[in-house]
Amino acid sequence: MIYTELQKRILSSIILIPLSFFFIIQGSFTFIFFLSLVLMVTSFEWLKMTNNKDLLRALGLFFLFFSFYTAIYLRQFIGLNFFLFLIIVCIFTDIGGYLFGKIFKGPRLSKISPNKTYSGVFGSFFISLISGMIYVKYLGQKSKILLDTNPIFIILLILFISTISQIGDLIISYFKRKAKLKDSGRILPGHGGFLDRIDGIIFVMPITYLFVLKILISQLDLIK
Repeated sequence: MIYTELQKRILSSIILIPLSFFFIIQGSFTFIFFLSLVLMVTSFEWLKMTNNKDLLRALGLFFLFFSFYTAIYLRQFIGLNFFLFLIIVCIFTDIGGYLFGKIFKGPRLSKISPNKTYSGVFGSFFISLISGMIYVKYLGQKSKILLDTNPIFIILLILFISTISQIGDLIISYFKRKAKLKDSGRILPGHGGFLDRIDGIIFVMPITYLFVLKILISQLDLIK
C-alpha cells in the first residue's frame, strides 16, 4: 500500500505525540533522558545542514544545548502545566499553518519556505489561539502563572508564542534551503527530521526563559 505524505504525517503523529507527552508528563530523569536523545538527533541534523561551516555549526550547537536546557528548566522548575501550554501552542501553530495552507493556499509568504502562505500564517494564529485558550480554561488551572495572569495578556502571550514558533520555522527552513535539503532528516515519515518538527519549539523555549517568564512573574507581583 502506498501512503501519501499526509497519511504518513498522521500515522507518525499518532505515535510521536503521545510518546512525547508521556515523557513530558513523567518529568524528572525520564524527561531529561528523552530530551537528551532528541538533542543528539537534532545536533546531528544540524551538523549535516551546516557541512564545512565550523562557526555556524558551533553557534547552532550552542543554541540547541541552551534551548534544551531552558526546556528542562521550564518543565522541572516552572511546572508541567505551563510547559504543556507552550508545547500545545507550538503544536497547534504548526497544525493550523499546515491545514489552512493546504486548504486555502493563496500567496506565498516568503521564498525562504515556498510552502508557507499568508493563509497558513492566519491559520497558525487562529488555531493556536483557540487551542491555547481552551487549554488555559480547562487544563491550565494548576499553573499559578496561567491562572492568575490577565486573560488579555494570555491572548497576547499565545499570539507572541505562535509568532516566535513561526519565525523559528522560517529560520530552519532558510538553513535547509541553503543546504539544498527538503527536510532536516528522514527519521519521521511524513515529517522529515526532528528539527522539522521542533523548529518552532526550540526558539520558543529560550525566548520564554529569557523574556516572557520575567514579564509573567512581574505581572503576578503587581497583582499581589
